[in-house]
Order: sequence, then C-alpha cells, then structure tokens
Amino acid sequence: QVHLAESGGGSVQAGGSLRLSCRATGYDWPSSRCMGWFRQAPGQEREGVAFIYTGDRTTYYTDSVKGRFTIAHDTAINTVSLQMDSLKPEDTAIYYCAVDHRPGPPPRLCTMQSNQYNYYGQGTQVTVSS
Repeated sequence: QVHLAESGGGSVQAGGSLRLSCRATGYDWPSSRCMGWFRQAPGQEREGVAFIYTGDRTTYYTDSVKGRFTIAHDTAINTVSLQMDSLKPEDTAIYYCAVDHRPGPPPRLCTMQSNQYNYYGQGTQVTVSS
C-alpha cells in the first residue's frame, strides 16, 4: 500500500519562504516515477504546481511558480520536497503530494493532470498573508 506523508506548510507573510516535504513508502522504491504537488484554494479546482521524474530529475512547473518554487527528490529516502520562495497571497491553498503509481511501465513525462496520479497525501495548508 502506497503511503505519502507530508510535512511543512504553515503561515508566512508575502515574500517569505516555506518548504514542503513528502516521503513515499510502500511501493517498489526506488523505481522511477513522476511525483509532485497539487494545490487547491477554496472554491477553486485542484491545480498542478510542480513535478519531478525521479529517474533523471527532470522537473516541470506551472507558469505561476516558475522562478519561485523548486522541486527536488532525495532518492535515499524517497522524499520529494518543494521549496517555495517569494510567496504571494495567491499561493494560499492546501498542497497535496502525489505520485504516479499506476500499473504498467511508468511514463517519463510528468503532466499537470490529476488523472495521471493515483496516490495523494492528506494535504498541508499554506497561508500567505499580504
């Protein structure tokens, strides 16, 4: 059974930084997979934020966070992190860790589409005040 344990998050003023972490256990680690983060603000749909293909560390970012957020993967402990700098009030949301662990050969391309990811963490709140 795949389990994603998130940590980090919290409240910060605009311009500040936060770091999220997500440790994945329970699957055929250290196989190469797409892992990353979605977020969902109140009244809005869940959106993809940042993803990484753990095999070669190729990264993908949604336009609104490029240059401010950095995703990384620690193979030794199978943990994906999201360093968030220059935070803005519009970054306020619940952030969810996700992994593509669908049956079959894992794709090397990580999309921002939620239907690619079949395991999610419980979510962690990020609040940015102006």
